[in-house]
Amino acid sequence: MQELLHTIRQCRICEAHIEPRPVLAVHPDSRLLLIGQAPGTRVHATGIPWNDPSGDNLRAWMGIDKAQFYDVESIAIMPMGFCYPGKGRSGDLPPRPECAPQWHAAVLEHMPHIELTILIGQYAQAYYLKDKKKGSLTETVAAFQEYLPAFLPLPHPSPRNRLWMRNNPWFLETVVPVLQHRVQQLLNP
Repeated sequence: MQELLHTIRQCRICEAHIEPRPVLAVHPDSRLLLIGQAPGTRVHATGIPWNDPSGDNLRAWMGIDKAQFYDVESIAIMPMGFCYPGKGRSGDLPPRPECAPQWHAAVLEHMPHIELTILIGQYAQAYYLKDKKKGSLTETVAAFQEYLPAFLPLPHPSPRNRLWMRNNPWFLETVVPVLQHRVQQLLNP
């Protein structure tokens, strides 16, 4: 896996479109996999995944602290796009389309112990759930039980999603307790 990670970190497949700086944290022993969208500006600058307010929200949803979150032997982090995609009109641009098809399968081959993949946001859900995803992110997250035990879809934990959170109080009441229970099961077998 170290050779593969070295190759990924040297990747320049999308250099014509963005400044490459691949960010991921994976280990062959990981049991839990987080697949989000793409690094934001702070993550791009530091090289530390989920090192921003979205990461704070995600850790709170998961019910874990930073030490547990960054224990790569337990939790792997692999976004749909490994590099910051740039700024769009209403936030960051979508993850570059080249990345996941180029690298995800190769990385997953090296992680045989993954028991749960948390799909954060619409891009991860579309890629991994394919025709099993519902008509909207809200419907997909609401149907989370259908995807267990392999997958658990979540909305993006960005502070920009306050309106979504306010309009969907069932998420914190129904989905988050299941998420926290599964995380504890995997981190404390």
